[in-house]
Amino acid sequence: MKSEGGQIGQALALMGAKPRFDSYGRLAGAQLIPLSELGRPRIDVVITLSGIFRDLLPLQIKLLAEAAFMAASAEDEPLEQNFIRKHALAYQKEHGCDLETASLRVYGNADGAYGSNVSNMVENSVWEEEDELAETYTRRKGFAFGRAGIPIQNNALLKSVLSDVQMTYQNLDSMELGVTTIDNYFDTLGGITRAVKRAKGGVDVPVFIGDQTKGEGAVRTLSEQVSLETRTRMLNPKWYEGMLESGYEGVRQIEVHITNTMGWSATTGQVQPWVYKQLTETFMLNPEMRDRLAKLNPTAAARLANRLTEASQRNYWQPEPEMLKAMQEANDELEDRLEGIYDNAPLAA
Repeated sequence: MKSEGGQIGQALALMGAKPRFDSYGRLAGAQLIPLSELGRPRIDVVITLSGIFRDLLPLQIKLLAEAAFMAASAEDEPLEQNFIRKHALAYQKEHGCDLETASLRVYGNADGAYGSNVSNMVENSVWEEEDELAETYTRRKGFAFGRAGIPIQNNALLKSVLSDVQMTYQNLDSMELGVTTIDNYFDTLGGITRAVKRAKGGVDVPVFIGDQTKGEGAVRTLSEQVSLETRTRMLNPKWYEGMLESGYEGVRQIEVHITNTMGWSATTGQVQPWVYKQLTETFMLNPEMRDRLAKLNPTAAARLANRLTEASQRNYWQPEPEMLKAMQEANDELEDRLEGIYDNAPLAA
């Protein structure tokens, strides 16, 4: 809604399709652009939907599903010019299903469910291996939407189509909300990227962010986007001082950004080590800053320190022994302060 259908347009363009309207100008479905006019092969695209998209845009779901089915059904097109049909026929031959099933490319949650739950697992540290995140994503988002627009669980097909994925991307459409500001981005793009890596037997794929917030837009790698946001927000004194001016909630927002940054490491492995090092030096190892954080929000301050330590324990970065010792001391200090607050809290009968 914010981008006026930009993402839908991108998916259709890659498939070589466009919307079809009836005589009243209402959306009626999809139509293929002839290969002679397209001038390139049809690209196979896997589309994942949020629960809100599923609830509010049923016609657009049918549009995308019909475009994929029509491309898979284009019998007169050579397979090397139509990768949707090529992959659908291969899956159909292997599994003995109909072409409509083999061409399902739109996935999302079951009715009434929202999110992939990857963000909840990261935020609560309830996972051991990254493949657990991939499995959770696939299980939650493994409901395929066909031309009827009804979600039907098909995890096997999702895993199959993900095994051929060569890149993942998502658009950034708000100047206020970056990829480290809210957990939705790593819950979705991060989740599917981890699921792709698992489906490909551990092979990484590049991850891109389409920044549509100004001008003609820009495309960056995820690593570039996280680095940009780290420099301009979390390590920018104007930003974090503004957060601290708001007190309790400001400290929580700093902690949220750090948690979301680790979410990208957990799902994509594409956060550079210097990000954690400088965040640790700025917010955890600076005694004055640590004291300010603890006074304003002792719980978030302790969580922030724990998250940076967790990132090192999961080998997303490797601090020097001296820094690791200082981190442990800072962790202990913040935990002791938090425990002291709880111990001295009055009880109400």
